[in-house]
Amino acid sequence: MTNLSSRRGLLFGAAAVSAGAVLTGCTSNDPDDGGDKAADTQPAADDKPGKPVTIGYAGPQADHGWLNAVNDQAQQRAEKYSDVTLEVTEGSNDTAQQIGQIETLINKKVDVLVILPADGKALTQVGLKAMRAGIPVVNLDRIFNSPQAYRCWVGGDNYGMGLNAAHYIGEKLKDKQGAKVIELAGLDNLELTQQRTKGFDDGLKNYPNIQKVARQAAEFTVESGQAKMAQLLQAQSQFDALWNHDDDQGVGALRAIEQAGRDDFLMVGGAGALSAFQAIKADSGVLKATVLYPPTMAASAIDLARALGQGKGISGLAEFEIPSTVTCYSAVVDKENVDQYMPTGFK
Repeated sequence: MTNLSSRRGLLFGAAAVSAGAVLTGCTSNDPDDGGDKAADTQPAADDKPGKPVTIGYAGPQADHGWLNAVNDQAQQRAEKYSDVTLEVTEGSNDTAQQIGQIETLINKKVDVLVILPADGKALTQVGLKAMRAGIPVVNLDRIFNSPQAYRCWVGGDNYGMGLNAAHYIGEKLKDKQGAKVIELAGLDNLELTQQRTKGFDDGLKNYPNIQKVARQAAEFTVESGQAKMAQLLQAQSQFDALWNHDDDQGVGALRAIEQAGRDDFLMVGGAGALSAFQAIKADSGVLKATVLYPPTMAASAIDLARALGQGKGISGLAEFEIPSTVTCYSAVVDKENVDQYMPTGFK
């Protein structure tokens, strides 16, 4: 994840299985007997075959479990629709190469583009080029510098991840005076890491009995998670909770915790890896919950692109067009709801 940039509003409820599932749920065009006539006749996307749409998909190299899951979600969603043809580029973290791949899709005159840029700022101009060519762009996750470069942005909520992690931990520790928490963050030079930490700090302000006593930045890798967690454990002989920003680096963190023989605190992860879900379900260790940054946002991007290509909106909303911004909710997954989310876990 060393190439990740900022991730940023229609909020999807925590009860939903995924952003993609919610979008499908609210794209049914079955009429509501109690609705008004205008709403009933509003064109809305649904699962029934409609106008054929060719969607160009350009993502980065899948060098992280979450990114691989994003690419898989996009392709699996497209396969669901008989009226969608998906043109997929070979993922790249090289800016110039990804720009070239997108320009090829523009020259092919695809109907809609879904772009997860390796670098949102650097790819803004090619997004603008597509829009000016009459090809609407669904900007996925890493946002372009200009809203003119996309028709719709869909992504996750980094601030919300931190906020919800703090609320979960806070509720578990609210009756303990002098409670201590620590934080295993991601790369500090990334805005997404800064947003996650700010959300966490802001959330903890609601619990004056809790103090954050340590923070260490890792690198979103198993190895860095293990090394940095070992340092935290050595420096902090006693604490009550840990929030780890990323489930991949959390694999390493859990190794360090096991090696140290520590089980005197609860751990909350981040992102939604299958390994985290399995550990939460087993309930045999410190990991009790994880806060989602759902890769299913890519499936939602395909749904939105299909609706754009067919000139339709989303049933359940009064507007004839799809929203310009869709922010997926950072749901907390614990033992109570892990079975619901298990199918969305990424490896």
